[in-house]
Amino acid sequence: MDVVVIGAGQAGLSAAYWLRRRGLSFVVLDADPGPGGAWQHRSPSLGAGSLHRIFDLPGRPFTPPPAGSAATVVPAYFREYEAAFDLPVRRPVAVTSVARAGGGFRVDAPTGSWTARAVINATGTWTAPYIPYYPGIADFAGRQLHYAAYRGPEEFAGRRVLVVGGGASAIHLLAELPGAFWATRREPVFHDGEFTEDHGREVVAQVAERVSAGLPPRSVVSVTGLGWTALAREARDRGALVRHPMFDRLVPGGAVWGSRFEPFDAIVWATGFRAALSHLAPLHLREPGGGIRVEGTRAVREPLVHLVGYGPSASTVGANRAGRAAVHELAEVLSVLEVC
Repeated sequence: MDVVVIGAGQAGLSAAYWLRRRGLSFVVLDADPGPGGAWQHRSPSLGAGSLHRIFDLPGRPFTPPPAGSAATVVPAYFREYEAAFDLPVRRPVAVTSVARAGGGFRVDAPTGSWTARAVINATGTWTAPYIPYYPGIADFAGRQLHYAAYRGPEEFAGRRVLVVGGGASAIHLLAELPGAFWATRREPVFHDGEFTEDHGREVVAQVAERVSAGLPPRSVVSVTGLGWTALAREARDRGALVRHPMFDRLVPGGAVWGSRFEPFDAIVWATGFRAALSHLAPLHLREPGGGIRVEGTRAVREPLVHLVGYGPSASTVGANRAGRAAVHELAEVLSVLEVC
């Protein structure tokens, strides 16, 4: 076939839509058991109306109900979308390897292999949660988990929780966990007003600068700052947005700042994610700086491999644009190769 798309989240479905429009042959391989991308794994306590706006997929508007869990509402939208455009999504297919094969690529998974002339990778970050090392992390005697494993406040009732991290995930936790103690490396920055198109271009440019240099991408929120979502306002109104600097070390019963000790029963690491790209290792795309050098969505070392939802396109609106851009470029290149 012409293209294998890996991942059926926002970026993968956007790419699939444009592949269908351009008349290219393709398949979408998704590791999850059902539609929804990473959204199906979010905490049931996260309401769809509590977030920044979830941008429409191309060709079909998203109109969330006034109430409902994001883990239910967004997968339902993705399921409708796949059916409406008859997208060839195969699941569960957990891709383990992408390698050069003849004039194209072989994509391997435990359930089978596929060959294609080009690859669009849209695997996102959810399956690669990141917890940084801090002194004493192995000594802490309470419960530790990453935000990816958080399933609501009920399991922390009566416990004193340390929330670590300065992004939107931390804000979700602070809005739901009474008395949570918040620690970040940097002072969080909140912005007022709507996220404008001009602001979006500025953010994309800053994140793109790193990936075009072959460096690991910064998170989008590290550039945009935090918006006053419903969750942020809720956390503010309950007095939960009291930020503390990072501790010096962890000890069995809590954390220590100099001579100050704070006891904790649990730590939730809201410390972000890394790009889930280990299956691309056989292509040797990484640069000495640790990242994959990308121009637009194209991997510089392998021009027929495009990364969508990576770096500057690691947001819902960015993923939509990246899917269209990747397909447009691949369609042009593949048509030229046919002529040659």
